[in-house]
Amino acid sequence: MALKGFAGFAIRKVGAACITVFAIVCANFVIFRLVPGDPLRMMFKDPRVSAEQMQLVRERFGLDKPLGEQFLHYLRELAHGNLGISFWQKRPALDVIADRVPQTLLLIVTALIIAVILGTILGAIAGWKMGTRTDSVILTIALSLYSIPAFCMGIILMLIFAFQLSIFPLGGISTAASGFTGFEYWKDVAWHMFLPALCVVFWYGGEYVLLTRSAMVDALGQDYIITARAKGLKESAILKNHALRNALLPVVTITGVNLAFAVAGIIEVETVFSWPGIGRLVYDAVMKRDYPVLQATFLVFAVAIVLANLVVDLIYGYIDPRIKVGGEE
Repeated sequence: MALKGFAGFAIRKVGAACITVFAIVCANFVIFRLVPGDPLRMMFKDPRVSAEQMQLVRERFGLDKPLGEQFLHYLRELAHGNLGISFWQKRPALDVIADRVPQTLLLIVTALIIAVILGTILGAIAGWKMGTRTDSVILTIALSLYSIPAFCMGIILMLIFAFQLSIFPLGGISTAASGFTGFEYWKDVAWHMFLPALCVVFWYGGEYVLLTRSAMVDALGQDYIITARAKGLKESAILKNHALRNALLPVVTITGVNLAFAVAGIIEVETVFSWPGIGRLVYDAVMKRDYPVLQATFLVFAVAIVLANLVVDLIYGYIDPRIKVGGEE
């Protein structure tokens, strides 16, 4: 007998997420082995390294075995929480990633909070002033920012504010050999973070403006807004207590998913500004053919995105009666 109600809905969603994660694990293993180049040759560029020594290292990392055996070994280690040993740093790949997580979260969370606040405010204003010059100006700016790739925006900001005007540093997370501690250190970090954070704010701010404006326009056309106006409520009260609250629902939903996608998409920004986070780690790992780090990083990215979508689906399936659950309305 098939499970009905929210339980059946949740089981189906969790099962689909598990299948997706397994497919990602398989693709994750194969894709990086299709990249041309020998990772060991990237590690040992010294021509004096003998073929015997290269073979010993190849056996140490299991690269001498057929791909099928490598894959089974990878699955066994993955089941025990072992994501491999970095070819380049000779450390567990998970430890290498963990060292970069705080820097990426600092940049992403700060920028995303600013993007949500500014994008929501400007989107609400544009939706409230629909059809006016204010709406046209905000919409044009938002579409322009949303259509520019992150790496292109980063290069533009760097050329203007770091290279030409010399207002902000060219890259990095802090001034080398500065000896700053305490408040001075975090002030220096904030100064270095301004341009990459601004790039992410532009990147996501345009999306939140468009999303909030669309939700606001839809909310303003609902019957409860007409009823509120018929009751003689002030326009400011209608905006704050009725239209904006309902328009924020899709914004809240997309923010959780965007946080996971932002961690994966930050590669371009961190590479442009040499920010020592996960994105920069991925770039370095690609250049050095560090398969374990690449596999571990993209697995973390993919699982984070799948889990974020799963959580959103489960929440909506629980609170929204319009979603069909177990074949019932």
